[in-house]
Amino acid sequence: MAQSLNLACLQTRPRPDFSSALSEALTLADAAVSAGAQMLLLPEYCGGLRTEGRFLAPPAEPEADHPVLQELKVFARARKVWIMVGSVAVSDAAGKFFNRSLMIDDTGTIKSRYDKIHLFDVQLSETEAYRESERISPGNEAVLTETPYGMIGHTICYDLRFPTLFRDLARAGAEIIVVPAAFTKRTGEAHWHVLNRARAIENGVFIVAPCAIGPVEGGGESYGHSLVVDPWGEVVADGGDIPGVVHATIDLDQVAATRGRIPSLSHDRSYRPAASPGGTEEVTDEPLKKRR
Repeated sequence: MAQSLNLACLQTRPRPDFSSALSEALTLADAAVSAGAQMLLLPEYCGGLRTEGRFLAPPAEPEADHPVLQELKVFARARKVWIMVGSVAVSDAAGKFFNRSLMIDDTGTIKSRYDKIHLFDVQLSETEAYRESERISPGNEAVLTETPYGMIGHTICYDLRFPTLFRDLARAGAEIIVVPAAFTKRTGEAHWHVLNRARAIENGVFIVAPCAIGPVEGGGESYGHSLVVDPWGEVVADGGDIPGVVHATIDLDQVAATRGRIPSLSHDRSYRPAASPGGTEEVTDEPLKKRR
């Protein structure tokens, strides 16, 4: 297994349709591969995003017919590069869609799929609200992908606020955890850097977080600042607030070295729920269940 990886986050803008989203992604992808990238990572809803009031309304198609996904598979095969498709909207049988991330290998083959588990139902202010669950079906399974560059764990955007998912992925073998996002500007300015750094530090993993940048048609704005964070919590690369390619070369040996210095994964223990404040409720022997 290769111990170093030349990767590139493609910091694309939220585009309202398949055609413009694909055009921007392929332009940046071509530049990244020409500069030596072995793996490309795109943001959440890299296949298109717009909003309708409090609802996200990305263009959606079944996976087999999704034009952005199909063209990215062709690109991966032609340029011999791995591509983490941050997410695209994939229609489901219930009339909703999945917010789905996919890993494509350098032959154009889909190696894994991850459907976003935690849905963004929030009221950020009197005028800014989001209700993902109205139109999106949640996933229910954590996903790891084995690659020539290490084990990669999948998350998407709002998952970043649920550290147990990251812990589960790290304990299952993840050395890199990806966080493709279209983080809002409001929450990004407050929490994006600190949460990504915290997840890296807690688990001794690389966090690679490609984030869309700029206004969303219909309302809202994505924060940008695509990040690569090393297992010690140092920011290796930050995409800032303009579209473009964010390059970084990471050394996977840092994962074992960092975990050797602070072996928190091996120190992690099961524990029992606390008794009620009055102290009369019996404590069971069942460990606190892991959340997904």
